[in-house]
Amino acid sequence: MLSSSKTVRWGVIGLGWFGEVHADNLSEMPGIELAGLCTRRPERLTEIGDRLEVKRRYTDYRELLADPEVDVVSITTHINDHREIAIEALRSGKHVLLEKPMAPTVADCEQIVAAAKDAAGFFMVGHICRFDPRVTLAKQAIEEGRIGDIISMHARRNLSKAIGETVLDDISALMGDGIHDADLMLWFSDANVSTVYAQEVHPGKNKYPDGGWSIARLDNGAVAVVESVWHLPESTPYTIDARMEIIGTQGAIYINCGEAGLTIHDAEGVKMPDTMYWPRPFGRYLGVLQEELRYFADCVRTGEPPARITPRESQAAVAWMAAATESARTGTVISF
Repeated sequence: MLSSSKTVRWGVIGLGWFGEVHADNLSEMPGIELAGLCTRRPERLTEIGDRLEVKRRYTDYRELLADPEVDVVSITTHINDHREIAIEALRSGKHVLLEKPMAPTVADCEQIVAAAKDAAGFFMVGHICRFDPRVTLAKQAIEEGRIGDIISMHARRNLSKAIGETVLDDISALMGDGIHDADLMLWFSDANVSTVYAQEVHPGKNKYPDGGWSIARLDNGAVAVVESVWHLPESTPYTIDARMEIIGTQGAIYINCGEAGLTIHDAEGVKMPDTMYWPRPFGRYLGVLQEELRYFADCVRTGEPPARITPRESQAAVAWMAAATESARTGTVISF
């Protein structure tokens, strides 16, 4: 355990777009030192390392894991690399924040969870939506019994095809973004999936389907529908059109994360920029990602294991989306 005043020394493994966002945020946060960077691309390592003035740079993640001057690592690599890197990071004794989804398959997740159980360091999957105040206030209202028992949930999380085309060779829309809402629905309902049915659409030219819908029956009787389509027009004003409706026996909750309180209409059209997750007004980041990173840093300092999301909960969201993928492929209902 670190002292409550000690700086948490943090490394980032994987410097794609979101790895860079992690590094930028960490470099600006009090009580955290961006201590190391790792990517297989030397030119990218030089670019980010020079800009953020990080001296400890690695092209082999094993060398970063062996560095005693690093306490925590963010793993922000391709999902297919998650299992191997996460397990080695946990075995190295580091505290590990792994970006979602935990892994592409339930079997991979099982191996990571087993490694986390035996690890000296803490482990958390970065389900950022659990740190959004709109979401946490909804969770609080549900726990207070204000809408009774949940009977129906529907969420959409849709992006422009311009963004989709940059991601869909790596992951499907359902596994990439639907997993957020799958996780939240299981968190809100405190239930498990009983059956899953899904359909996907693949109008684009990338490897994975551009969109899909999945309907699940939960073991508390509720019905939950996840919609994720990365094929909105390139002119869409939304950074991300994300909304959820939760209906209970005594009320309902509506979460709107698409319209974040700001619309800018200029000569190029109308846009609704992100104001919550990692906005950067006047060149400095703030928002929900920093709240997630701060939470994990505080866990490391205090020695209190992360409780906002457990490895098993993260695995359950992967299981739902993996079942949705299988259902869409076979046209069958998948039973758990």
